[in-house]
Amino acid sequence: MTKGTMIERLREKGLKITPQRLAIIDALFEMRQLHPTASQVLRKAEGNGKHLSLSTTYAALHEFTRHGLIKTLEFDQMENRHEVGLDEHVNLICEGCGKIIDYPLALSVDKAKLTETTGFLVHKTRMEYYGCCRECLLGISPRKL
Repeated sequence: MTKGTMIERLREKGLKITPQRLAIIDALFEMRQLHPTASQVLRKAEGNGKHLSLSTTYAALHEFTRHGLIKTLEFDQMENRHEVGLDEHVNLICEGCGKIIDYPLALSVDKAKLTETTGFLVHKTRMEYYGCCRECLLGISPRKL
C-alpha cells in the first residue's frame, strides 16, 4: 500500500484526514522497515516538525488498525509494533535486538478453499519466526529497540 492509497482508504472509511493523522502516516511510511512502536512514530513525527501527543498517536494507530489500514503486532515481552505491509509475509523477530524483518511467504493458503472445506472464514493472518538476526549472531547488534 502507498501513502496515497492509505489516505484514500481513510476517506472511504469516513475518517477525517487531519494534520495529525497525516503526520502519523508519513512517519509510518518513513519507518516501515522498522515496524515502529507508537513512541517511535511520535518521535519521527515530532522530528518532522509536527506536534502530537502520545495519546493522539495511540488513538490514530488504533483507528488505522481497526479499519484494516495497518497491522498492530502485539507481543508479551516487548512493546506493540505497527506495520503498513498488509501482504502475507512472515515476521522474523530477533530475540536479541527486537528487530522485525519481513520475509515473503513461500506458502500461501487458499482461503476460499479453506472456508469451503472447514466453514472457517479467515479475517487476518500473522506468522512469526523467532531467533537471532545476522547482526546479533555476529556480535554487532544494533541498539535494543
